[in-house]
Amino acid sequence: MKRKQTGFSLIELLIVVAIILILAAIAIPNLILSRMTANEASAVQTLRDINTAESVYGVQFGIGFSPDLPSLGGTSGIPTPSNALLIPDPVAQAPNTKDGFVFSYVVTGNNGPNGTPSNYTVNANPITPGSTGRRWFYTDETFVIHYNTTGPATANDPSI
Repeated sequence: MKRKQTGFSLIELLIVVAIILILAAIAIPNLILSRMTANEASAVQTLRDINTAESVYGVQFGIGFSPDLPSLGGTSGIPTPSNALLIPDPVAQAPNTKDGFVFSYVVTGNNGPNGTPSNYTVNANPITPGSTGRRWFYTDETFVIHYNTTGPATANDPSI
């Protein structure tokens, strides 16, 4: 007398596991690339936000550009030159990171009214190149965003 078979055989289970592994091997690299692309889009938008905030800062306070990123940030209260409430705190406060990128702000000239900043640069660099992003970004008081694929970007690199 034959016994009735219930469930799956070992071979059938191994075939299903192999198919799942093949699909995962195809999907995971695409997932990583899409995450890096999203991080880069966020970094570019944050640079645009910083440029807009600098423009508003100069008009609102009449003293040129901000001396640093924390001055553009803040969370509450009445806007002041040291608490302008123009950019979100993850970018404004140390370690100045957002979505896998670190933002560095440097004043490059103090020829504004009463010696206030007249020039600045901002770099957005991936925290882990090849994992959080594939490109480095740069902007300055010209509001043009540049990128580089091998290291920190400068004004001489191609613009977006």
